[in-house]
Amino acid sequence: MRFAFTEEQEELRRTVRKLLDRHGGPPVPAPEEPDTGFDPVLWKQLAEIGAHGLAVPEEHDGVGATLLETLIVVEELGRRLVANPFLGSTVLSAETLLATGNTDACDRLLPGIASGERVVSVAWAEQKSPWSTTDFATTARMSDQGWLLDGHKTLVLDAAQADTLLVVATADGEASLFEASPDGAVTPSATLDLTRRMGEVQLASTPAKLIGPAPLQRMSDVAAAAVAAEQIGAAQRWLHETVEYTKLRKQFGRPIGSFQAIKHRLADCYTAIESARSLSYAASWAVSTHDDRATELAAMAKSACSEAYSLIAAEGVQLHGGIGITWEHEAHLHLKRAHATKHLFGTPQHHREKILPAR
Repeated sequence: MRFAFTEEQEELRRTVRKLLDRHGGPPVPAPEEPDTGFDPVLWKQLAEIGAHGLAVPEEHDGVGATLLETLIVVEELGRRLVANPFLGSTVLSAETLLATGNTDACDRLLPGIASGERVVSVAWAEQKSPWSTTDFATTARMSDQGWLLDGHKTLVLDAAQADTLLVVATADGEASLFEASPDGAVTPSATLDLTRRMGEVQLASTPAKLIGPAPLQRMSDVAAAAVAAEQIGAAQRWLHETVEYTKLRKQFGRPIGSFQAIKHRLADCYTAIESARSLSYAASWAVSTHDDRATELAAMAKSACSEAYSLIAAEGVQLHGGIGITWEHEAHLHLKRAHATKHLFGTPQHHREKILPAR
């Protein structure tokens, strides 16, 4: 079977790319002044072209397209290392809500996500086992006032910017999803990747609304496919920038790109990204259509894309030479984004173990 994007999907890609190219590259905050927010102008512009509501059904004020279109936007955002809550709110939170089948929760939260007026974060990971789909130490108990949550969540995307939290907690022995307010519960985390904000969430008798059983497998599949798409976008642009630079940087009176050893290194990067891209597109299609192979393809894509981006990020820093290790150049941002996303939602080894038989 041959996969190809439709003309409408390619037009969406071109529209988002033009918008982001006009907006410029990623911010490079000084070490002593970490970036604590996101660009509201760009966030609003994405809303104006309907990017936030692509996969949200029309009955919830969305566009009524599919997750595949949303992941095209994710790839383009990755290409520019954009720092905003699109991955955590527009993609993961929206798909989590839809997977629960809770109409009231969808009616309440999805219109705000689709318009970009509400940022929702999924509080899933815990310190002991960050991306587990079982054994959550965070618990929910029923009281006279309703459900109360107790526990500690880590690696919560854009926690400090969130208006609402979707918390995975154990209730009556089952992993369940709850809606809670982040007020007073969030502590921003110091992260390696300066273009992505995370936070810790401390829950102590925190009031919450039960949404239903947590759709953990769907959450895992969507998260893996989305990060893979983001990595492909970033890796593709960084490889292009690196190739162009090797045509300009000279050594012994010749561009370094003319040396056979450099050609071999760039060829290895190209081979890695093309293989990873095929898996990323296959995973995007599978999770969008709820194909039976979604879990397997998403795991394969996350593993391959993580390793391809890590290779290209490292080679890019080396081939840029001295300029590649300066704070003002974006080389370090790619290196940090590659390392951080390699671990986000599970390492390559974690995903390989999901699909390979025990040995």
